[in-house]
Amino acid sequence: MKIAKNVTKLGTELVYDIFAKTKKLQAEGKKIIDLSLGQSAETPPRHVIEATIKALKDGNNGYTVPNGIIECREAVSRKIKNLYNADISPERIFIMPGGKPTMHYAISFFGEDGVEIIYPDPGFPIYESMINYTGAKAVSYNLTSNKDFKIDANKVLSLINEKTRLLILNNPHNPTGSFTEKAEIDKLAKGLLNFPNVAVLSDEIYGRLIFEKKEFPTFLNYPDLYDRLIILDGWSKTYAMTGWRLGWGVWPEKLVDHLFKFCVNNHSCVNAAIQYGAISALDGPEDSIHSMVKKFILRKNLIVDGLKKIKGIVCNESRAGFFIFPNIKGTGLNGEEFAERCLNEAGVALIPGTAFGKFAIDNVRINFTTSEENISNALEKINNMLG
Repeated sequence: MKIAKNVTKLGTELVYDIFAKTKKLQAEGKKIIDLSLGQSAETPPRHVIEATIKALKDGNNGYTVPNGIIECREAVSRKIKNLYNADISPERIFIMPGGKPTMHYAISFFGEDGVEIIYPDPGFPIYESMINYTGAKAVSYNLTSNKDFKIDANKVLSLINEKTRLLILNNPHNPTGSFTEKAEIDKLAKGLLNFPNVAVLSDEIYGRLIFEKKEFPTFLNYPDLYDRLIILDGWSKTYAMTGWRLGWGVWPEKLVDHLFKFCVNNHSCVNAAIQYGAISALDGPEDSIHSMVKKFILRKNLIVDGLKKIKGIVCNESRAGFFIFPNIKGTGLNGEEFAERCLNEAGVALIPGTAFGKFAIDNVRINFTTSEENISNALEKINNMLG
């Protein structure tokens, strides 16, 4: 049996391998503190759950239109207007089964043999995986050269050439927890005006989880880019709804018809009832978001302070999201060795930096959304492991 060559180019997410190992060890009776997954330890707001249950009871259990029910798309449009004062037609908004379909479709639209797509390294591994799948050349920009892992507009712009078709950005950033502020994004957006044939995919899924009172520089602030701008966002991180598989994308008008066909051919539509829950999340109170961010700041400070006291570990200051990305080279281990020993010896699950690209050999990603007790115990176990 022969399969298409492109299939062999697909990568994966190492986080799921670590997750499987963690579950296996737990099934064997071993206690594991899991700091590996890319999700919050919080639960979705109660009013969102109740709205979803009501939708099921009201009979919303059939097919919907492929781009999402109009009520949900209008709710996204209202939220964008409320947050960023940007007017986005619901016709340009697509409700998706998670964030990945927006990546998948965007990269598929622009990737093919002979073209280049720029993406962050370290970064979410599906960017590179999908670029390779399409046959395009994956061109990485190295975030580790900046100690804060922020986007350097000049560096990114210097990578663009006549073969570049798509630029992928992620701010706030997974896996590092970095946050690039408006002045640098302004510079990048202005520079992109010199490259009118380059499309932009801006992954803004962590945009509501910023720890300092600073403006989030969404690319929706730059109308001059709208004809080639794709925004990836959703409910999973902001409302602790990862397992609901629910996201949205904002797309250029000229791609809407093509995208509609992709949805029809791929996933048909998004679960009906959860779209009503999604409306409740966007239109409802935001107490849960504010409460969650306060908890994250407390837990982030706890883990950063604790890691800085462990010999051989250098810790960056996470400014958004829920990850910290320390450098562990001083322990005498690389990221993969460190993560392996943490899991098997200390009973702490975390992710080696190379799961997110080739440049983060000496880093590991740690999720700090768990309880303060778990964080304190994990720090003690790691310290003891290192002797």
